[in-house]
Amino acid sequence: MDRRDIREESGFAKDLKNTGKDEYIDYTVTESGKSYRIPYKMVREMVITGVDKQELKDIPHSARIQYRLLLLDAILKAKIEFIRGKVTITYNPTGAANSKDKISKEEIIKFFAEQGVHIDPKNIAEREVDYISEIYKLQFDPAQIREHAPYGYTREEWKKMKPQYMEKMIEGERKKQEKFHEWQDGYIRKYPEIAKEYGIEAEPVKKGIFAKLRGKDKTEKGFWFHGV
Repeated sequence: MDRRDIREESGFAKDLKNTGKDEYIDYTVTESGKSYRIPYKMVREMVITGVDKQELKDIPHSARIQYRLLLLDAILKAKIEFIRGKVTITYNPTGAANSKDKISKEEIIKFFAEQGVHIDPKNIAEREVDYISEIYKLQFDPAQIREHAPYGYTREEWKKMKPQYMEKMIEGERKKQEKFHEWQDGYIRKYPEIAKEYGIEAEPVKKGIFAKLRGKDKTEKGFWFHGV
């Protein structure tokens, strides 16, 4: 039974419908002439310092807590640094203008308490995060955001080398394409049926070596040589 027409709407979606606003009106990104919908506009980042290492126990236990954090739908990113006693979490906060699952700072503190890690609210620093520029762009525009100098070169050296390097890359790609098209053209000419399909003049059929020596076609019958 198809139940798509009777599925329950989220409270946020109902509120938007009542106000007559489009749920995705502020959550559209346009790239290369195409528009994409994104789930968030603004999220929050929480940085917790001074976490007790005895409560984190060790690196494997910290990794398990990090994994459990990421299982929560409202948590976008989570990183626990055992050596530094530091936790960094990006999450969808309560009251955010989207229809996704949300979580509050107090609920995150309660989650850690359930794992045996007690967080002091005084050691928490928070800030607003623009989802488009700080998360979406980093994931889908890596060539511009994450560009770095090749191993063994400084940024200044790479800036001077890059134009010449890119010219060589383009020239190499052009020669490679020319070589491929030359091979492709030669291959097509060997087969009359394919050459006719592409409008290319086929090469004449070459005779075999024995036909050349005898002046006969290789399909003609030859003769037997009987030795003494």
